[in-house]
Amino acid sequence: MENGDIPEDANEHCPGPQSETAGKSDSCAGCPNQEACATAPKGPDPDLVAIAERMSTVKHKILVLSGKGGVGKSTFSAQLSFALAGMDHQVGLMDIDICGPSIPKMLGLEGQEIHQSNLGWSPVYVEDNLGVMSIGFMLPNSDEAVIWRGPRKNSLIKQFLKDVYWGEIDYLVVDAPPGTSDEHISIVQYLLPSGIDGAIIVTTPQEVSLIDVRKEVSFCKKVGVPVLGVVENMSGLSQPLKDVKFMKLLTETGSSSDVTQDVISCLREHAPELLNIVACSEVFDSSGGGAERMCREMGIPFLGKVPLDPQLCKAAEQGKSCFEDNKCSVSAPALKNIIEKVVPSTVMTE
Repeated sequence: MENGDIPEDANEHCPGPQSETAGKSDSCAGCPNQEACATAPKGPDPDLVAIAERMSTVKHKILVLSGKGGVGKSTFSAQLSFALAGMDHQVGLMDIDICGPSIPKMLGLEGQEIHQSNLGWSPVYVEDNLGVMSIGFMLPNSDEAVIWRGPRKNSLIKQFLKDVYWGEIDYLVVDAPPGTSDEHISIVQYLLPSGIDGAIIVTTPQEVSLIDVRKEVSFCKKVGVPVLGVVENMSGLSQPLKDVKFMKLLTETGSSSDVTQDVISCLREHAPELLNIVACSEVFDSSGGGAERMCREMGIPFLGKVPLDPQLCKAAEQGKSCFEDNKCSVSAPALKNIIEKVVPSTVMTE
């Protein structure tokens, strides 16, 4: 929508989201958009010129969104960035999850600090072609809580866009917090003038998550951001049988004992071919059709499913790429297929 367009669910006498009285006038009382309108920047913003200048050296911009927290959005952002860098692209990863910055951990950059040069703030680099910017680099310690209201969050996001010198890069991946709040409104408003290729929305299969994903899709449509597609993450627990832990339940006491070695020894002796079988189990209820059905109903692309893979979780904890070795044998191919769909859709916007 245009900056001055009135949201569909606004009150009858809405002054418009760009009005100086937006979110503050009597007619705004009770409107679901009141807080967002009150805290969003108003009128022509002189910093937009500086942001557009910075972004002129960025070929593609991808937002990674989620309606619900805890669906693996930041893990996906990190692995998407690793994958793009592995394709020899110049990549920037910007973490705008101000209150919960997990990107430094997932990129193996904990304890790093931001440096300044005559060109601006310098990203922290994982590799020569993968730079990262996050508030996590600015905190005195990783346990420090960020207790900020919307305007201060907006100001930092603007600084990330205006003051960080990315140089000539192919992709800027933006890891956003869950929901459709201040950070989302700001990043879209600041980036739209220079173009946003689109958003990838991450969800888990169950309806509790999909309810909020539908809101995220609605947000993208209202603000004019194309939806590149939806990723169904944690789509069933999958791991090689040899990595499964086997427990014997003692029903009398409710306790259990580990019989993994006995089971593996038995399989190795009597059915060694089964050790290469992948064991799958549904963790979340997907009886409603999951993200794939939702995408069909909403007319948006479904990018694919990524299984819940303990090895991928370990890679994220260690700040490593899941594509480096063959340990993530279940999740890495699924992620690779999804990313191969994303890259052509962004190239088409050139």
